[in-house]
Amino acid sequence: MDEADGYRILIADDHPLFRDALKHALSGAFKSVEILEAGTIEEMTERIEAEAEIDLVLLDLAMPGVRGFSGLLFLRAQHPSVPVVVVSAHEEPSVVRRCLEFGASGFIPKSVNVDLIRSAVAEVLGGGVWIPPDLDLGAVDEGDAQLSARLASLTPQQVRVLMMLSEGLLNKQIAYELSVSEATVKAHVSAILQKLGVESRTQAVIAASRFEAGQWPGESHS
Repeated sequence: MDEADGYRILIADDHPLFRDALKHALSGAFKSVEILEAGTIEEMTERIEAEAEIDLVLLDLAMPGVRGFSGLLFLRAQHPSVPVVVVSAHEEPSVVRRCLEFGASGFIPKSVNVDLIRSAVAEVLGGGVWIPPDLDLGAVDEGDAQLSARLASLTPQQVRVLMMLSEGLLNKQIAYELSVSEATVKAHVSAILQKLGVESRTQAVIAASRFEAGQWPGESHS
């Protein structure tokens, strides 16, 4: 895979052992690829902003400080030009489909072997999209597709505000956490309601909750 030489890949996952496994898999496939690591969304953002160019982010869906697809939403809103491949233990077709709807360039289940991981990364670095072979994404729900598009239209700050609304925080608490005024938070909330096509904070939280990790089968970690 000499064509991938010189690429810079960021692994964003809060499990050091899994980061090491991914790093080993990719180091064995690409001659001179530079692999960076981040254990939190904050570290991921700092890495992307500090580096001249990141060619690919391998993103774990469930890291500290994020819920459901909010990490992917935040990354795509903040850095839309950076390709993202989700790497997750949640392999349900609905999860994979939503990742693609939110702008991911691929989805790698944590259960796949090293050869498939290398093939997936090479495919995306070459400009393609990769999902597990023979995976049937199922029928697209019109309502879910529309909501996905609405959620994907949120700005990074609006994603943060929606996450905090989902946690039950008040405007003044959100303002404190984000170091902005309550008026700014109110403006963000109004914009969120408009983009999601709902009339209240409660309806916005309900809409967001349809895409939370809690609805997935099994445990909620990545």
